[in-house]
Amino acid sequence: MKHKTDTRWNPDQYQKFSGHRLRPSLELLDRVPLEAPKIIFDLGCGTGEVTRIIAERWPSAKVYGLDSSMEMLGKAIAGGGNIDWVEADLSSWSPDKPPDLIYSNATLHWVENHRALFPKLAGFLNTAGCLAVQMPLSFDAPTHRLMRETLADGGEGGRPLGTPELRKAVARRWVEATEVYYDLLAARARHLDLWETEYLQVLEGEDPVLEWVKATGLRPVLNGLEDAERETFLEIYRRRLRKVYPQRADGKTLYTFPRLFVVAVV
Repeated sequence: MKHKTDTRWNPDQYQKFSGHRLRPSLELLDRVPLEAPKIIFDLGCGTGEVTRIIAERWPSAKVYGLDSSMEMLGKAIAGGGNIDWVEADLSSWSPDKPPDLIYSNATLHWVENHRALFPKLAGFLNTAGCLAVQMPLSFDAPTHRLMRETLADGGEGGRPLGTPELRKAVARRWVEATEVYYDLLAARARHLDLWETEYLQVLEGEDPVLEWVKATGLRPVLNGLEDAERETFLEIYRRRLRKVYPQRADGKTLYTFPRLFVVAVV
């Protein structure tokens, strides 16, 4: 039987690196060219830290924070703010009124079929409304390559770990090439801004890269493995990460963090 504590969204785990995670979200928000949006949805609001910043920037707006995790929403609600917190499945979500801003930081890579999703989200917007999205470009990063490799050969005698379905799900490229989003949005956007940024995070602590991905990209693996296989996976994966992300002479660990940003005004 799987341990449920290993498979849920864990707000405390996610917030271990809250300062690092906050920077891309604020840089995305800074590029939103709206003066006074009236209706705002934050898709994948998590613990609500950025949602509250959004509400403070536009205090007269009606702000909704949406997330599929009640654990995350519980933390968001406890943090207060003049915000409506909503549990929602973003793959099937639609607003009951046209928003002026749909903002989503580090969430939409969890939702499949971006070729349908992004035009749909843009289509929900009011005239001159804005879609602002940030997603990780981590599929080719060593962290995620080693996830796939360890699932493929981390068992006894080099056998695979987990089910074929799990290995297939982890092998899915979650984010399209940047030019795909241009093609999806250019015809309907009066202003379209796309850019990529690679951050160099300086992390502290024991196995900090493992602790980082435990809160996000590693979740499908932790969720899909049984107890014994999960322990085997983590032991091998930890050892492989240490080789690729060694501690520096000062005890810090450097972790590259590539991101894609999309801001479209319709």
